[in-house]
Amino acid sequence: MTGRGQGSAGDLLEMVRTGRATTRGALQQATGLSRATVGQRLDRLFRAGWLREGAGGPVDSPLGGRPSITLEFDDAHAVVLAADLDTRHARAAVLTLTGEILAEHGGILAVEDGPDVVLGELGGWFAELLVKSGHRADEVCGIGLAVPGPVDSETGRVVQPPIMPGWDGYDIRGRLARAFGERTGAAAGGETEEAAGGAGAQVPVLVDNDANLMAYAEQRTGYPDCSAFVLVKVSTGIGAGVVVDGSIFRGVDGGAGDLGHIRVGAEALCRCGSRGCLAAVASGGAVARRLAESGVPASSGSDVRDLLAAGHPGAAALAREAGRQVGDVLATVVTLLNPGVLMIAGDLAGTAFLTGVRELLYQRALPRSTARLDVVTSRLGERAGLVGAGALVVEHLYAPERAEERLLALGV
Repeated sequence: MTGRGQGSAGDLLEMVRTGRATTRGALQQATGLSRATVGQRLDRLFRAGWLREGAGGPVDSPLGGRPSITLEFDDAHAVVLAADLDTRHARAAVLTLTGEILAEHGGILAVEDGPDVVLGELGGWFAELLVKSGHRADEVCGIGLAVPGPVDSETGRVVQPPIMPGWDGYDIRGRLARAFGERTGAAAGGETEEAAGGAGAQVPVLVDNDANLMAYAEQRTGYPDCSAFVLVKVSTGIGAGVVVDGSIFRGVDGGAGDLGHIRVGAEALCRCGSRGCLAAVASGGAVARRLAESGVPASSGSDVRDLLAAGHPGAAALAREAGRQVGDVLATVVTLLNPGVLMIAGDLAGTAFLTGVRELLYQRALPRSTARLDVVTSRLGERAGLVGAGALVVEHLYAPERAEERLLALGV
């Protein structure tokens, strides 16, 4: 295998995908490789179906001549499946390799029913979506899954998730790959077992926390130049995703961003078993409980979202109060991380909650920490987790070293 420093085929692919170099000449200049070597490595990518030639670019030479042929990542050679689990609902989709959603489905799916049931149901959703999108199972190169709990990225298993009973340490990757195979009759996503990277000839599955993947998608699509980006998801629970220099910051074992379990001094009992957690007093679930106590039918963050959309004054007042409590905590987060963008997402991400966040955030944080800070709401909305899960798969499978392994397994 060619090393990274020598300009492997995987390196050339990454340069083309990211737009750093999109002609043969530009690749030669960027890598220092000869014209013949660049041509040989590009030939491997063409034979794999990963690259295509685009339109001619501008003429670089002042003497004129033929325009350079541009190179493009061919996003039509495979598709990605993605799913985003919330506590009571889920969404699933078929996406192109560049993140366009081709078919989508959402519905009730409760995580408390357990991983075997939930992941089995997702396998059925995926099969139906492939038919709807007009794609075959053997065109799927990978599956991405967003879950509402901390995830060890090395194993793809959730670790002591407060709102996912029965999921702790469960083999999510294996079960979802099997469910996909059972419902579609497929094994690997159009590649050999080694090329796909899945054990037992199964399509590779990647799992991450939902707030992480939402942040990843929102930063990549809306704020690519922001080097420190924070997204806070406030739904039934509260979680944060942090993207630094284009990469998700997960901590040592996936626990970074667990904002909802910061102690805020209250006595309310949290679902994690502790008292005084932020999620116990300021999440969508907490607001729903307070509404229910006052006689308003509500049991989850999605119920609160519907009440806010209908202009319910009691829900708006409680959402603003919750925003103030979250804003108080976010003043510390902003001081610590100094982000350029703080995005509020999830069921409570409306005017009332955002107003409360801003009130306390700007009151408690130093002016130096907020001088260049944009406090915004989600651009991608309910699709953010899907887009992030799809991007996670693509960035994993087409990263230079991984791409080299897959090319070798494909025999090109």
